[in-house]
Amino acid sequence: MDRTPLTVASVESVGPDSIAVAFETPSSFSARPGQFVKLTLDTEDGEQSRFYTISSPDVADTFEVTVGIDPDGAVAPLLADLEPGDSVPVAGPFGDAYYEGETDVVVLAGGPGVGPAVGIGERAVAADHAAAIVYRDDDPIHRDRLERLSESGAFVRIVDEERDLTDPTAAALEAVGGDAQAFVYGFADFLDVAMDALESAGGDAEAAKVENFG
Repeated sequence: MDRTPLTVASVESVGPDSIAVAFETPSSFSARPGQFVKLTLDTEDGEQSRFYTISSPDVADTFEVTVGIDPDGAVAPLLADLEPGDSVPVAGPFGDAYYEGETDVVVLAGGPGVGPAVGIGERAVAADHAAAIVYRDDDPIHRDRLERLSESGAFVRIVDEERDLTDPTAAALEAVGGDAQAFVYGFADFLDVAMDALESAGGDAEAAKVENFG
């Protein structure tokens, strides 16, 4: 989809300094959790764009992105001020590290990477597949969705930023089986740690779908 003004359906807090923004889905839009879109807003310094990963399990009527709010940022605070009915230019989807209907999945997420993690987990569970999420963050967000995933039978482990990821990753792989498709989402420093943990835990690091958030 080329840059198109989309209507905001809702803006909700999902944890410390984080929101989920849902947009009404246009008929021409098709995407899967893990892909990302580009949002463009008018700022004091002119138009600025940012990329945000889709965190909803589908895009049937609306689709959601999860946004971390840096008070000094140029775009995120403006997103936090949006209200239902507002319009934002959106382009996409982009990216190839997304859920394509694989059977069992294991997702390693750091910080904002939990957005696509919950979307993929929910999509997999809805299709009666096994899902595991290992999420590293000292201030976790999307707790409600993670709890519901756990109640639905998914493996969910939240770890603090000082903890080694190898053991929880090994437990996640054991929970879903060795043939699970691995996804890794987060900033560059997290990706290095997560990929090492995935390999040490016996996962197929070369086949993992990885998205670097910067």
